[in-house]
Amino acid sequence: MLISLDWLRTLIPTDKSAAEIGALLTGSGLEVEGIEELESVPGGLRGVVLGEVLTCEKHPDADKLSLTTVDVGDGTPRQIVCGAPNVAAGQKVVVALEGAMLYPSQGEPFKIKKSKIRGAASEGMICAEDEIGLGTSHAGIMVLDTPLPNGTPAAEYFGLGSDSVFEIGLTPNRADAASHYGVARELRALLQQPCHLPDVSQFQAPATAASNISVTIEDEQASPRYAGLLLENVQVGPSPEWLQRRLRSIDLSPINNVVDVTNFVLHELGQPLHAFDADQITGGQIRVKRATEGEKFVTLDGAERTLKADDLVIADANGTPMALAGVFGGKTSGVSNATTRVFLESAYFAPAAVRRSSQTHQLKTDASFRFERGTDPNMVPVALQRAALLLQEVAGASIAAPVVDEYPAPVQPATVRLRLSRVERLVGQYIEPERIRQILMDLDIQISEESTEEWNLTVAVHKVDVTREADVIEEILRIYGYNNVALRPFNSASFLAKFPNPDPEVIRQNTARLLSGQGFSEIITNSLTNSQYFEKEGEPNETLVHVLNYNSADLNVMRPSVLHSGLEVVRYNLNRRQRDLKLYEFGKTYHRQADGQYQEKNKLAIYVTGNATAETWQHKAEKTTFHDLASVVQQVLNVLGHAAPAPQPVQHPYLAGGLTLLVQNQPVAQLGAVSPGVLKRLDVGQPVWYAELDWDWLVRKYKAALVARELPKFPEVRRDLSLVVDRTVTFDQLRQIAQRTEKKLLQSVNVFDVYEGENLGADKKSYSVSFALQDPTQTLTDQAIDAVMQRLIGQFEKQAGALIRK
Repeated sequence: MLISLDWLRTLIPTDKSAAEIGALLTGSGLEVEGIEELESVPGGLRGVVLGEVLTCEKHPDADKLSLTTVDVGDGTPRQIVCGAPNVAAGQKVVVALEGAMLYPSQGEPFKIKKSKIRGAASEGMICAEDEIGLGTSHAGIMVLDTPLPNGTPAAEYFGLGSDSVFEIGLTPNRADAASHYGVARELRALLQQPCHLPDVSQFQAPATAASNISVTIEDEQASPRYAGLLLENVQVGPSPEWLQRRLRSIDLSPINNVVDVTNFVLHELGQPLHAFDADQITGGQIRVKRATEGEKFVTLDGAERTLKADDLVIADANGTPMALAGVFGGKTSGVSNATTRVFLESAYFAPAAVRRSSQTHQLKTDASFRFERGTDPNMVPVALQRAALLLQEVAGASIAAPVVDEYPAPVQPATVRLRLSRVERLVGQYIEPERIRQILMDLDIQISEESTEEWNLTVAVHKVDVTREADVIEEILRIYGYNNVALRPFNSASFLAKFPNPDPEVIRQNTARLLSGQGFSEIITNSLTNSQYFEKEGEPNETLVHVLNYNSADLNVMRPSVLHSGLEVVRYNLNRRQRDLKLYEFGKTYHRQADGQYQEKNKLAIYVTGNATAETWQHKAEKTTFHDLASVVQQVLNVLGHAAPAPQPVQHPYLAGGLTLLVQNQPVAQLGAVSPGVLKRLDVGQPVWYAELDWDWLVRKYKAALVARELPKFPEVRRDLSLVVDRTVTFDQLRQIAQRTEKKLLQSVNVFDVYEGENLGADKKSYSVSFALQDPTQTLTDQAIDAVMQRLIGQFEKQAGALIRK
């Protein structure tokens, strides 16, 4: 949500800077994610001032140039060479001083420098309007008629100001702040300074009219309040500059004065409006009703939509839909350049009704965003009057009939019992009752009854999320300030908590340090993802956990695998030419089981792609391989106390070959190359190696891997063997044979070369294997070493059919 500071100050006058206001709002729960500075003219005319031409003579060496002296208010006249034909002594002009950066209407920006033109020094520039971006004319310099003194900033003369725009990450529970007035109310409580609604006291509607649009609400539960106003003599056209500037400041494009006014009021007051062409309302009647199952409706974007029976629509006397209530208008009843009569709608629709239609038809609009979260039913007439006055001003409209306001069952405010002792307990600090009273008053929460121990409160209807005592205390704490809750000098608990041993969070942190130390970057991705990743040829995946109230079709299920979320990060980096990536993520996966129950699991995902080493003058770049990934996975398992997992071929729906690692016959890690089909589907243009570890199981079975022991006193001995075996024999099989054969002296087994070739024979390969032998009690003799190696050779020949190469 974007909020303009200049606009905000029309509702709550404050001299606080943008940074100060941003800090206040963030501290109260309206997180300001960024502040952008907007300027009416690029550069803000910095370094451009008003001046007066004192003298003007022909340049001695150029017929079309003039040599002038200009007073710019600092007591030192400037000599400026000017090529404009209309320059003359005595003129008030616009002068760009040395060092000013100008942004012309056409062409590239340029900086004013002290220079010589045809041998004459020039210390600035007398400007035409196109040269400073204020227009397109280049016929001559701007000649001003103003009493302002020389040296006055040009931005002040032209009324150009800058604006700061807040980008606020609005959480779903803060529907009350989804507008400039909503943010102003928040600041009222934070600054203890009054804010005010726009003045609508001049609104007047006739008591009677020859004709009017009648309103019938056929579903009072879905539409508790519906108001409207008939306007005539409307002249549809472009909006005035001030209105266009307001909309552009919050990244909205002006359309025409009628639509612009409805958008302006929406973002000012938080109340969505809709304008109908009154001549297109058949029978002069508005019916708020449920749609007929299967009927067709063409929305403003030109798309034909099939309505459901539970869609709430705004229909004419014949029941023909003209708008999808609270979501989107219809094409045939919308305002066009030929419109002269407008029926202006201001309503309160139930959040569930709007949310259902918005989700069904995949329509997300500024109006549905607010209706889905809950708007203020009391703002309905205020917004209607505000819009009518603006349309009188910018479109020449006249109010042709009384306001129609159907409100059969007014929405009642919530009542809450507040215990002062509960405030202190939940906040963790005593707050003076008078301070609590002031905060509640500033938040439009009234005290209806009170005693020394508890108060009965009436909560304003615009605070749709404040319905319980805990909600009220949260509101008090927000305004009181989280930072004002002091830590007590002595913290204690009434019981000793049983802490898990080992602590899962410590295990996670240690693993993260290991991976980060290996050059990996941690990522955090969304648990929501796109169901199309997991549905084959349009067939739904029954194990998916679908989100009923999703905001985007790309985020409509809880992810069953961490892989795709990480691949989106890989794609994002590849598209920005960051091709060498090492990433990891601790994330959750979600599945729906056959019995309808849901399952949530923790995973550790690891990704490597691109080059393992960068190109230097010493060696060429080397691509990452499966073994780079496998080495990292093995290090993680070592740290977690599982040093010797058993490998087997991978069986993973998204991997094209690899290994599954087993510990205690439990698959704890699956690693390999991401299949080309998955990469193509996510538009990832290079191979990616991926590992997925069962983090829940690994933490549950964690074994402290660090064991302190005395350094060995006697040396380690290495012996090598070259073994020719069938191609199907794996190194892991050889390693297990060796460990079973010699359990006392054998410390480690490693393969340092693998060879396949025609000279070995068909379906054969050669492993070059090293063996580290050590006796902690004595130095090994040649006889003892040879005895061990002979036993190993015998078992390799017997169990693996190995041929020992001499």
